[in-house]
Amino acid sequence: MNISPLAVVHPEAKIGRNTQIDAFAVIEKDVIIGDNCHIFSHTTILDGTRIGNNCTIFPGAVIAGIPQDLKFKGEITTAEIGDNTTIRECVTVNRGTASKGKTIVGRNCLIMAYSHIAHDCVLKDNIIIGNASQIAGEVEIDDFAIVSGGSLVHQFTRISKHVMVQGGSRIGKDIPPYTLIGRDPIVYCGINIVGLRRRGFTNQQVFLIQDIYRTLYTRGLNNTEALKAIETEYEPSMERDLILNFIKSSERGIVRGSIDE
Repeated sequence: MNISPLAVVHPEAKIGRNTQIDAFAVIEKDVIIGDNCHIFSHTTILDGTRIGNNCTIFPGAVIAGIPQDLKFKGEITTAEIGDNTTIRECVTVNRGTASKGKTIVGRNCLIMAYSHIAHDCVLKDNIIIGNASQIAGEVEIDDFAIVSGGSLVHQFTRISKHVMVQGGSRIGKDIPPYTLIGRDPIVYCGINIVGLRRRGFTNQQVFLIQDIYRTLYTRGLNNTEALKAIETEYEPSMERDLILNFIKSSERGIVRGSIDE
């Protein structure tokens, strides 16, 4: 460990091997930090923080702050950060409430400066949250999603895998997998072709996803009719089933299609 004498580290905090803690960082008692991390100066790591290995927390970040939720009654909860994740300047990640007991940011994530991750959110792996985005309580964001800078995500919203959201978006509906979302108010703008190709999706997979979303958004069907058509017209596959199951399980409803289509 390389802990500056000017850092304030509680003697009962658990700090991993080769972790560097710079001057004026504050680490409270009920904290676990893994190996090979770097905690920059003026970072505040509060009770309930669990940080994995190879993480970097930049100046001004506050991890495991008390939830901004009037239902919170002081229960013991956590904020968990996965391996290889970077938390940039002035990010806030609140800990959970009795609802889920924990807030989770997964592995290999990048949470850019001035973003907020509220209580009981679940962010899975390989996610990017752009500068100054605000993620409200109990939001779920799945693997490889990108929420661009300045976006506002309403509580209980779900954003599925491989989604790309335009900067400045106001998100109040669920975002189905593989999609590109933008405009104001937000609408479906196509599928995230660039992201899918970067992640090794084949032409056949991309064409299938495109065709399924044409059925959903451009054939003039309501959601019930579209889901039935997708289920009967396309053979079972990982892509088809992920889209179907996500839409069927949506409680808020999904983002609408573009009026230009």
